[in-house]
Amino acid sequence: MRAVWRASRAAVKRRRVQTFVIGLVVLCSTTTVLLALTLLTAASSPFDKAYAEQRGAHAAASFDTTKASPEQLARTAKQPGVEAAAGPFGQAVVDIPKDWLWMAGGTLSVVGRADPAGPVDRIDLLEGRWATGTGEIVVNWSAQGSPGTEFLGTKLKTPGGATLTVVGFAASMSKSASAWVSPAQMTQLHPTSAQMLYRFTHSSTEAELSTSLAQATEGVPEEALTGAQTYLTLKQAFSALADSYLPFMTLFGILGLLVSVLIVGNVVSGAVVSGFRHIGVLKALGFTPNQVVAVYLTMLSVPAVVGCVLGILAGNALAGPIMKVAFTGIDVGRATVGEVSPWATVACLLGMPALVLFTALIPALRAHRLPAAQAISAGGAPRTGRGLRIQRMLGATRLPRPVSLGLGQPFARPARTLLTLAAIVLGVTTVTLSTGLTSTLVAYGNLGKEDGGARIQVTTGGPGGGKTSPLLDDQQIEARLSALPGAQGVRARALSQANMTGQNQPVFADFYRGDNSLYEHTIVKGRAPKAAGEIVAGPAFLTQRGLKIGDQTTLELNGKKITATVVGQVVEGNARALETTWDTLTRLAPDAHATEYTVRLAPGADARAYAKAAGRLDPAVHASVLDDGNAGITTVITFSVVFTVLLTLVASLGVFNTVLLNTRERRRDLGMLKSIGMTPRQVILMTVTSVAGLGAVGALLGIPLGIAAHRLVVDHVGVIDFPQAMKDVWHAPQLAAMLLAGVTIAVLGALIPARTAARTTIATVLHTE
Repeated sequence: MRAVWRASRAAVKRRRVQTFVIGLVVLCSTTTVLLALTLLTAASSPFDKAYAEQRGAHAAASFDTTKASPEQLARTAKQPGVEAAAGPFGQAVVDIPKDWLWMAGGTLSVVGRADPAGPVDRIDLLEGRWATGTGEIVVNWSAQGSPGTEFLGTKLKTPGGATLTVVGFAASMSKSASAWVSPAQMTQLHPTSAQMLYRFTHSSTEAELSTSLAQATEGVPEEALTGAQTYLTLKQAFSALADSYLPFMTLFGILGLLVSVLIVGNVVSGAVVSGFRHIGVLKALGFTPNQVVAVYLTMLSVPAVVGCVLGILAGNALAGPIMKVAFTGIDVGRATVGEVSPWATVACLLGMPALVLFTALIPALRAHRLPAAQAISAGGAPRTGRGLRIQRMLGATRLPRPVSLGLGQPFARPARTLLTLAAIVLGVTTVTLSTGLTSTLVAYGNLGKEDGGARIQVTTGGPGGGKTSPLLDDQQIEARLSALPGAQGVRARALSQANMTGQNQPVFADFYRGDNSLYEHTIVKGRAPKAAGEIVAGPAFLTQRGLKIGDQTTLELNGKKITATVVGQVVEGNARALETTWDTLTRLAPDAHATEYTVRLAPGADARAYAKAAGRLDPAVHASVLDDGNAGITTVITFSVVFTVLLTLVASLGVFNTVLLNTRERRRDLGMLKSIGMTPRQVILMTVTSVAGLGAVGALLGIPLGIAAHRLVVDHVGVIDFPQAMKDVWHAPQLAAMLLAGVTIAVLGALIPARTAARTTIATVLHTE
């Protein structure tokens, strides 16, 4: 083994280009695969872990206490299929003013609980203490991290006259309530509903949850159950932001893995073929066939292990920032997200070198069977019968001789050519996918800005949510904003928290009036709301609540209710937000007024001048130019560009390796061609042509694959439903550019070996003849 190690080490030092290519390919692929595995794990495992720690409820059910007694509800905990239960807890809806704490006003779902512990839904107390007496309330902190202690002691005056003081902040993975009070305080709030929290023995699917809940509530009047929320919708909401990253990250990870396999296979097989003389020398010196195999496996495992370790370090360094973006704003209490899973690190650490060794085994076994005499003479003896028929056919055409010779070269090594072609195909697929994805996201970022005019955001009430009241009413502010030079349309907005039937957590309702042209391009299905009670929402909101266009639900605000009908779906929206008309707000809160306005300026209008003019309308009016940037879109585009450059580089390295091996094997042929008059420029043309044809064929195969991959990605982004116009991004100029991309990848990889071959002198090549 000492001799094997010395021979392997010497081969690694001698073949520096080959060692570098293998190490770089493995590094890039390991980083890509580790990031994809980490995001896949982060999208599910942290929720399961945090939910199990808090004994989260599989179902949170609300009951009408006028139709079901507390004794009847308590008996549901002992029904078959119920693993554990908590409750019944009194439940009430409390109105809150605008700007109370960080909230937008509206209503708060409050539950009466004696303590945060229990068999189900163990609430994580973040700050302060639990509400144990009357006049105290604990608020659900709906953001990551800790709220701090500065908000403790905040007062809330309820419509019934009671004043509640915030004594703590807590987080519930079950989202069982917006706030909690003691049972004694709940009695003073006069609740008309009660809450039961269940954990079931069978809860993997919605069907199992429905069956389990039906069994648990058997014996309770059917009309008493007013709504239920399952943990599967919460789990989907948890990973909703990550879902937009998962499809393309996973696809890029798979592409990276495939490119790695193909390039490593190409490089390894080429290493064996180009090392025939080395193999023969080793066997002549006494190395056994098994030792020859061991030399080549060891020689390839060294850069593979180094590249794998560096790739894991790079993946761990990149995982943190990517996970932070992917899970921004998701409620997990004190649970952590985005950590690189140990199993993913171990899988990459063991899997990538094993992949290299497995890929190297087949060509290494060829070296095992190769006789020493044949191996030593293989490099110098001319080869016959390999693609000669095709080369003669090309030579008979009117093509320039360097071109015909170059086009015939790939047929001399069909296996190597196929591996190189596959690498080019995947490189073009990656470029096509990235280009399409970028075009789609740019179109999405320009949504609502098709006219080219700037957008101005105007708010009232003082900076940072202050309490300063405007001197003008909202109708006057809207009218004066419309009258300022450059304004083409103004849309007023009021935001409030409301309750929806069957949901424990409040929803954010946006009420609009004015310029409806901003809706024209945001509705992807159905239509914009026009009448009172008509709502639209994003795909995440509708999916998590089991709603679709045409369904009806009930919105409640300030003690008033309205039947709401889903009439459309917007391209993208907050998972907890819906949009509706101003007439809906008039029915629910007649005295409400707008606090935010979006102004659509004419193309070419001075946005900053307009913002300054708007700010002078009223001391409480604050105007700013809406930023054209979008952090999520920027992240996706940056990520796709980085991976495109990465995989294109790797594919070019594969071509580089192929051309380098071909020129070394054909040194004698090149010397003969130069001796009969071939110029260095013709050598370069012949060498580049040998792979340019592969680049064109690879592009023709890779473009359809890239288009299919693009459609696969954009059709499976859970938080965005792209309209057809944003998906149809392929036009003749772009397809022509993609075709050139394949040729470019091939030419870039071939240039350096071609120039090296062109500079080689005849005497250097033929001095051994």
